[in-house]
Amino acid sequence: MQIPASGQQRAGSTRTLLTGADGSLVKRTVLPGGLRVVSEFVPGARSVALGFWVGVGSRDESRKAAGASHFLEHLLFKGTARRGPFEIAAEIEEVGGDLNAFTTKECTCYHARVLADDMPLAVDVLGDMITTARIDPADVDSERGVVIEEIAMNEDDYVDVAHQNLSTRLYGASRLADPVIGTAESLRQITRATVWRHYRRHYRPNDIVVAAAGAVDHAHLVREVRRVTGGWVTDPTAAPTPARSLRTSASKHRSAAGCEVISRPTEQAHIMLGVPGYCRTDKRRWPLAVLDVALGTGMSSRLFQEVRENRGLVSSVHSFRSGYGDAGMFGVYAGTMPDKADTTVEVVQAVLADAAANGISDEEVARAKGQLRGASVLESEDAGSRMSRLGEAEVLSGQLLSLDDVVEEIDKVTAEDVATVAKELLSQPQTLTVVGPYESDRVFPRGANG
Repeated sequence: MQIPASGQQRAGSTRTLLTGADGSLVKRTVLPGGLRVVSEFVPGARSVALGFWVGVGSRDESRKAAGASHFLEHLLFKGTARRGPFEIAAEIEEVGGDLNAFTTKECTCYHARVLADDMPLAVDVLGDMITTARIDPADVDSERGVVIEEIAMNEDDYVDVAHQNLSTRLYGASRLADPVIGTAESLRQITRATVWRHYRRHYRPNDIVVAAAGAVDHAHLVREVRRVTGGWVTDPTAAPTPARSLRTSASKHRSAAGCEVISRPTEQAHIMLGVPGYCRTDKRRWPLAVLDVALGTGMSSRLFQEVRENRGLVSSVHSFRSGYGDAGMFGVYAGTMPDKADTTVEVVQAVLADAAANGISDEEVARAKGQLRGASVLESEDAGSRMSRLGEAEVLSGQLLSLDDVVEEIDKVTAEDVATVAKELLSQPQTLTVVGPYESDRVFPRGANG
């Protein structure tokens, strides 16, 4: 079922988007100024997961201001016109709630989970942070050190180092190639004025989606959001900003194939191998999901069985996939002893080459589809996951699918579909990153596509 985009909905109106067989109900209200409120009532729930979603991430920054979105996320917790940092945290914690935020390459989300009766409080705190952030110069200077320390911590996480290098090489000149957090150099250059401009440019009512799931009454939620944000609206005629995938089209990024070795004094070699994938809304994402599960998700997957169980080469091996508004990736991670890295790379490449040449069996497809169906249903029992689904649909994809829709898409995937995707993706030149105790000019085996 295709859900109409919020831009097609009249300001001040409320529309029912989905009605679930379990009694769940998804509604969306577009307020004057373009701010959207989307909620899902979940029968039997006693809590509410709430998120204020902003359609800006690290790919929207200039390289000189790299890390500004994540830096701003930190600074919004430092105080508002009505609250200091202690009050922001204490008001949520004293009712047993959780409060946090995250920044990605394409969005930022401030979220809380509270008991149903405390939903107005959560709206008030998060709305206050979004609409009346102070961003004091002293806070900018002190928090800069915190973020630079976070960057240093990431540099000590060698799995993260390997994954970031893979992204850098796969996405080329795109801002998708750069770390969300920025670099120590870029953070030192960001001033209070830079952050303030970023805040005023991107934190506008029509860029904001308030999403909630759980024991939530939509009309009550809308009233609370109006109360908190009403004075913030300067242009009541502004239309909601379309979801990112509705504003972009799939594109090819110039990827760097071959191997790069990053020399680090590690006890374990960290191997990342990847190829360009599909964007977030590409219909081929469904057979890719099946392929991902069959190859590298869980102990019954090909990679786990061949690389770990049969050969005992690794402590950990799995595949992964990601999709953005215009691009994506498919990759494999393996952690092994340094003296087994060559063999590990060879075996992983052989497994991928076999899938590219021969696809996967009907039995593997059936098992992977069952795993995906079960995971989707289990995920739907978590209010936070339901809230994220709503926020991502409005801000990122422009597509809201019901659980039944998701299951239907999974069921439609055939072995032929998976074989086509496997051949298309896994026959591409591969990008290989190895982090470990090697010289930087160390040569690793190159598969047929390496």
